[in-house]
Amino acid sequence: MAKPTRRELLAGAAAFAGAPVFARSAGPTLLLPKSVPPVAVASANGHQFKNGGERTAIEEAFARLVAGSDPLDAVLAGVALNELDPEDDSVGYGGKPNADGVVQLDASVMHGPRRRAGAVAALEGVRTASAVAKAVADLTDHHLLVGAGAREFARQVGFTIEDDLNTEKSRRQWLEWKRKIDPEHWLDPARRESAAEAARRAMVAEAGVDPEHLWGTIHLSVLSPKGELAGATTTCGLAWKIPGRVGDSAILGAGLWVDGEVGAAGSTGRGEANLYNLSCHLIVEELRRGAHPKDAAIEALRRVRANSLEPRLLNADGNPAFDLKFYAVDRLGRYAGVSLYGIYKGRETRFATATEQGAEIRAMDYLLPECPAG
Repeated sequence: MAKPTRRELLAGAAAFAGAPVFARSAGPTLLLPKSVPPVAVASANGHQFKNGGERTAIEEAFARLVAGSDPLDAVLAGVALNELDPEDDSVGYGGKPNADGVVQLDASVMHGPRRRAGAVAALEGVRTASAVAKAVADLTDHHLLVGAGAREFARQVGFTIEDDLNTEKSRRQWLEWKRKIDPEHWLDPARRESAAEAARRAMVAEAGVDPEHLWGTIHLSVLSPKGELAGATTTCGLAWKIPGRVGDSAILGAGLWVDGEVGAAGSTGRGEANLYNLSCHLIVEELRRGAHPKDAAIEALRRVRANSLEPRLLNADGNPAFDLKFYAVDRLGRYAGVSLYGIYKGRETRFATATEQGAEIRAMDYLLPECPAG
C-alpha cells in the first residue's frame, strides 16, 4: 500500500475534526420525549397537612408544576405548608426540639436544570428552613451554612428571626421527655443516650407520639412537564436530639440528590444510617445505569442493611431495628417510594404521589416485610 501524502493526511485530519465526537457513556442513553407527564413524590406527611388552606404540600407543588412554575419554586411552596403548620411536629414551626428544648432545623434543596444546591443545618429561629436553603443556593457561592452563621445569614437576607419556634404542644412533649430521663444523665454520656432512647420509646408507647415523627421530615421531589427535576428535604431532626446534631436532611447526597439529566431521590427516617451510605446519591447513580426507581432504592436499602452492624441498632433477627424510606423519580416519569420495612411499629409504611390522576397516599415497596416489635 502506498504511503499517504502529507496533503492526504491533512485532509483526513480536517475531516475527523468536523466529525461528531462520541464520549464514553456512564450508562444507557435515555431517549427522552419532548414533554413528560408531571409527577410529584413525597413522604406521607406531604399529603396530610394544609396549614389552614385547601391543598396539601404535594397538591400545591403539583398544581404549580402544571401551571408552569419553576420546579424548585413548586417544591418549596409545597413543603412550606408543612413547615408553617404547627400540627406537623416533624418540621418547621412546632417541630420537636432538641434535648435543651430548642428547635433546630435542617434542610436542603437542589435545582436540576441550574445545577444549584443549598442547605442549612442546626438553624434556629426561622420557620421555613427550606427557603433559607434556597437563599444559600441563590445568593452565595456555598452549599451549606450551619448554626449561628445560618441564622445570621437568614436575618441579613430578610427572613424573620423568632426567639422560639416551640408551640405549646412541642414544649409539653419536651418537658414530658425530660421527666423520663435520669436527672444525672449528663454525668455519663453512655447512660444518657440509653436513657434518652428509652424515654423516646416510652413517649411513643404512653404519650401517643407518632413513631414516624421521632425522625420527622418531609421530602418532596418533582418532575415538571418540561422534564425538569427539583427536590427538597426539610426537618426538625431526631426528637430531643443532642444539641448541634445534624442528620442526613441537610447533607447533599444523603438526604437529597438531584441530577437534572437523570433523576431525584430523597429520604426520611434514621439519618445516621443514610449518612453512612450516601444513599440518595447511590440511588440516582443506579437510575443513571437504567434501573427503575424501585430497584435503585432497594439496592440502597440492601447496603444500609449490610452496613448496620452495631448490636444496639439490630433486632433479635439481626436486621436493623430502625426504618428508612426513600422517594425517587427519574426523567422518564417513573417513580417509587421504598421503605426498609413494609410494616414498622405496627403501621404500613406509606408515601404520597401526585400525577394527572390526582394526589393519593400509597403503600410503599419494601426490602423486608415487617420490623419485629420491641
